[in-house]
Amino acid sequence: MKVIIHDLGPEYEALIEERCGKAVAADGKYAPCQGCFGCWTKHPAECFMKDSLQQVCRVMGQADEIVIVTRNLYGGYSSAVKNVLDRSIGTSTPFSTYRGGQMHHTLRYGKHDLWKVVVYGDISDAEKDTFRYTAERNALNDGYERSEVVFLNDLTELEAAL
Repeated sequence: MKVIIHDLGPEYEALIEERCGKAVAADGKYAPCQGCFGCWTKHPAECFMKDSLQQVCRVMGQADEIVIVTRNLYGGYSSAVKNVLDRSIGTSTPFSTYRGGQMHHTLRYGKHDLWKVVVYGDISDAEKDTFRYTAERNALNDGYERSEVVFLNDLTELEAAL
């Protein structure tokens, strides 16, 4: 299943939903992660907060492909997208293992295929390098086989990037 996480407005909803199995709108209508780690231990892969992101760990955990559409924020995800990613820590467990010769948390849902980031907005070459590095590290940490970053000059290019 392909999951798209995005910070786009409602005018893009139809385009996003026809391109994936599940869409997660980073619309800010949810609470930020409280850091309680309950999604790791008390109720695995489920947040105690009863909002639109309560099941986001399970949705992301079942994805073969994650596509993140985000506005550039100094070479990083927009704050709304970052909040969604923070709430997805339950896709792993509190236990550790070696992956890629480095220590990482054990995956709750196993390996996945593609972690793709589609970036829009003004962006410098240094910020592009930061995005590529971040996507590569996120992919490794979350058990994705590969990562890809696409930079859009304009949102009219979005359809081809998805």
